[in-house]
Amino acid sequence: MISRSTYLGTVQDVKGTTVRLVLENESLSGTTLINGQGYRIGQIGTFIKIPIGFIELYGIVSQVGASAVPENQVENQPYGNRWMTIQLIGEGQGGGKFQRGVSQYPTIGDEVHLVSEEDLKNIYGETQEDFFVKIGSIAGAESIPALLDINKLITRHSAIVGTTGSGKSTTVAGILNALSDERKYPSSRILVLDIHGEYPQALYERANVYRIGAENNSKYEEKELYIPFWALSFEELIEVAIQDKFSNEKDRSAVLERILEMKRESILKYPKTGINEDTVNEDSPVPFSLNKFWYELYCEVFATYYSKDKKPVKENWAYETDANNDELKGDIDKAIPPKFKTVKNIKEDDEKINYIPSSLNIRSQLEALGSKLRIPRYDFLFKPGKWTPEHDGEVESDLDELMKEWIGDQKPITILDLSGVPSEILNTIIGALLRIIYDALFWTRNLKQGGRHRPLLVVMEEAHNYLNDNFKGLASTIVQRIAKEGRKYGIGAMIVSQRPSEINSTILSQCGTFISLRLANQTDRGQVSSVVSDNLDGLTDMLPILRTGEAIVLGESVKLPMRALINAPEKNKRPDSQDPIVFDLISPEDSMNPGGWGIEMEDDPNYEEFVQVWRSQNPKFITKQIEDMNRVPVDSSNIASIGYDDVTQTLEIEFLNGSIYQYFDVPQHEHEGLMGPGSHGEYLARNIKGNYRYTRV
Repeated sequence: MISRSTYLGTVQDVKGTTVRLVLENESLSGTTLINGQGYRIGQIGTFIKIPIGFIELYGIVSQVGASAVPENQVENQPYGNRWMTIQLIGEGQGGGKFQRGVSQYPTIGDEVHLVSEEDLKNIYGETQEDFFVKIGSIAGAESIPALLDINKLITRHSAIVGTTGSGKSTTVAGILNALSDERKYPSSRILVLDIHGEYPQALYERANVYRIGAENNSKYEEKELYIPFWALSFEELIEVAIQDKFSNEKDRSAVLERILEMKRESILKYPKTGINEDTVNEDSPVPFSLNKFWYELYCEVFATYYSKDKKPVKENWAYETDANNDELKGDIDKAIPPKFKTVKNIKEDDEKINYIPSSLNIRSQLEALGSKLRIPRYDFLFKPGKWTPEHDGEVESDLDELMKEWIGDQKPITILDLSGVPSEILNTIIGALLRIIYDALFWTRNLKQGGRHRPLLVVMEEAHNYLNDNFKGLASTIVQRIAKEGRKYGIGAMIVSQRPSEINSTILSQCGTFISLRLANQTDRGQVSSVVSDNLDGLTDMLPILRTGEAIVLGESVKLPMRALINAPEKNKRPDSQDPIVFDLISPEDSMNPGGWGIEMEDDPNYEEFVQVWRSQNPKFITKQIEDMNRVPVDSSNIASIGYDDVTQTLEIEFLNGSIYQYFDVPQHEHEGLMGPGSHGEYLARNIKGNYRYTRV
């Protein structure tokens, strides 16, 4: 039997799925008690039910007050503030299982009731099915879990959006922790494209981390990130290696034919199952020596020769010589170009020097390629470790080992830290990575390790940087392809962005699930509102006022839109994306932050170290940093443990929130005072903070 305490009023107007009712006088107090629990009446986004025989229709409140009055009743309603607008979303039979859609509509005079927490359990369910993953709890009903159907979340794609400081990165980390639970999903596999290096700190226990310029620390091991250039397609390779368009189609074709010829030679000498010299093409992932390719073309275009009574063959090339009269023939492996004598055709001089005949006009392209082969920042691509080809195309390891590292390891998550990729090629590199993954899973879709048998979730952080509508680059192109076709081959995309309005509209339109945290910008909110069904605009109007870590979840992976509080990871396992503290509200002796404007300034700030790190292009480059320091646990309100190295005078502090800092050039007596019988936090604030250089470990 329906309780009168839940009664709101009667239906007065029905138009499609939109229902309007007039609140009864006794329901206007604003609060009602149901089973001893208080409920607010008329809250936007709350649920109602309309009993019709054995069926209960459910709806969401979208408008309350004068704006909810039907247009033809505005002038006739003296109590216009008593109206409420509801959007029907589904039904349940006799308090049973909820399902989307309605089989019948209410009519004038049907009673409308408030939904209790018990009813919410019927709507959202408390299923124990493993294909539902818990990401948090329903806001306002914390006893009810917020569940996502991973079958829809993964292959139907998703987007996690939210303005800076809304808890977006922490939400992503929390969801990835849930999806990589080895007890529920022992074969899950997730690939994270992390362009700022935020996620290793949060996910290191269940992730392999690949990074350019890998370093090991006391928490986790980084592995060197390599992307073999020969795994790129011809267009990708030209975009990355040359970044200069050919002046004519003839030059482009000549370069293509030369690369194809080298791949054929490599296949002939080192045969590979699945491909032969007849089926290889310019895009085939076959090893060849890019240094040899560059050197041979460089000589062909730049070489001069002694032309008097001689043929333009290699034996007659006119090299410059050094002080020892040795010819400067360059170095293929170091990408040092040969030096040729300048053209000389003076009548009185018997020595004649001319360019060897060549129809190619690719001097600038070859100089650009040579410079990149010599720059260490590009070594991850052009000198990819054990995937670096010899001159004849031989490699120590093939792509099977690379694929196993990226998407086939025992750990469920692989983080590709792309913070070290030069910004001018970041878009192309991300596009190439995704294209390699997509191609591999597309062609292997029927194998055990293919996407159909073991789907892959690709998480794209800061996606607005490379999926922008203004960018016609490779990344946007391949992600559009994944968004449209990836579902069929077991490739799911999770787009993460603080500016959804800057994401390519085709990509966003294919995302079946939206997890939207706080969004202040109206244009960004419009992107989320455009994907909301059921005329639930009132729900998305709440986006600017959501709390940090609170989200509105919409789409296919949830039964109906819900407002949820996302479970955040432990404080010491959150992404490295927190805002810096300008002025700490906590007293210095209790604070777990070493800096800010409230700390006394150092007497002699060390900017020599500042420049060293800047030049190294590596935030972890600290020459005196000590690895694996032994720390002693202490009893403190903010400090977990303290370590000290007397040789280098390095003090290490681990705070209770998991953060670790090293202070440099700290005398031993300061360490002894810190470990004394008084308050460790007070001593740290009084004697260490602001007086000694430090870095976060």
